[in-house]
Amino acid sequence: MTVSPRTLDRPTPQQRHDRWAVTAVFLLNGLTLSTYIVRAPSFKTTHDLSDARFGLSGLLFALAALACMQTVGPLTARVGTRAILRVALGIMPLLLAGIAVAPGPWWFIAGGTVLGAVHGATDAAMNASAVGVERAAGRPILNGCHAAWSASAVVASLSTAALAQAGVSLATHLVGAAAVLLVGGLLVGRRLPDTGRAASEPATTGTVARGGWSRSLVVLGLTATVLMICEGGTLGWGGIFLHEERGASLSLAAAAITAYTAGQTLGRLTGDRLTGRRGGNALFRLGAMTAAGGLAVAVLTPRPAVAVAGFALAGLGSSVLVPLTFSAVGRLSGAATAVLVSRLTTFTYTGILLGPALIGWVADRIGLDTTMAALIPLLLLVALAPRPKT
Repeated sequence: MTVSPRTLDRPTPQQRHDRWAVTAVFLLNGLTLSTYIVRAPSFKTTHDLSDARFGLSGLLFALAALACMQTVGPLTARVGTRAILRVALGIMPLLLAGIAVAPGPWWFIAGGTVLGAVHGATDAAMNASAVGVERAAGRPILNGCHAAWSASAVVASLSTAALAQAGVSLATHLVGAAAVLLVGGLLVGRRLPDTGRAASEPATTGTVARGGWSRSLVVLGLTATVLMICEGGTLGWGGIFLHEERGASLSLAAAAITAYTAGQTLGRLTGDRLTGRRGGNALFRLGAMTAAGGLAVAVLTPRPAVAVAGFALAGLGSSVLVPLTFSAVGRLSGAATAVLVSRLTTFTYTGILLGPALIGWVADRIGLDTTMAALIPLLLLVALAPRPKT
């Protein structure tokens, strides 16, 4: 499938059905994971976890996710995305409820590790499913899917804050949320398209290499890692930068992160339409340049209020970059789409993990101001990096 600037035919009822089904998976996965993340302070307090033990829980979650991202690709190529996602949509809510009633810290850590593994499998499979639906429909849908994930984080954050304010306990909140998510998962699972089987996928663009490890895949993967380092760094350090380096109030510093995520959500809601009009590669380069420009405003201006607007522009520009990278990987050859997508999710997840820690390590040596400014040329480099033809 080629996403080019042209007038697209109206989608068929089946194509609309498949698109909304896979978008719902992103929403459910996002709600589950975001609820777990937002409740992290409650978990730490409930189980009286030291900083070291809580850090261990996060590390095991991430390592389990990375491991499953690698193994789920070949499995999906054999059994299809629907089988993987139906199981995952049933297991994730049960794990969320189980973690909520864990009898001790090590049970919590073990449950979080298994949740990380299932999330990793879900992340790879749902992106592979979205790529398959996009290719079958001949129209972009990845931005809309990722917009659903972004929106789920906002919903989880606001609902958690409201329930905590109302005095709802951790166990009651998570068990109730798990029940809703389980019902949603069972309903959506019945409607999912079956994509990702290697036998049903035609070879398309890309330089074939052993097992699909082509130069194009590595370039796109490294691009995704850089993007997630920049995104993770912005989300993890943007507010701290404004508060400590620019003297912004804590509320204004927090507004910078809200502005960034709002810009991302808005961009992803319109990204598919723009991809259809301008073409994936043209929009990618425009988005990367916009993100670099927005970050330059955010980092280089001495006025915190202007910096907040810069963060919003950076979020808007960056919004389409990761979805378009998944879409580009879905058009490579050399291996089944599910395998290629699972490899890309490993690159993106590595970037998420590296971003905040790497920026903190560098900032400790050269200063946060200089470190944040160094993200600008990284985004410009991404804009100029070679990409597969679309």
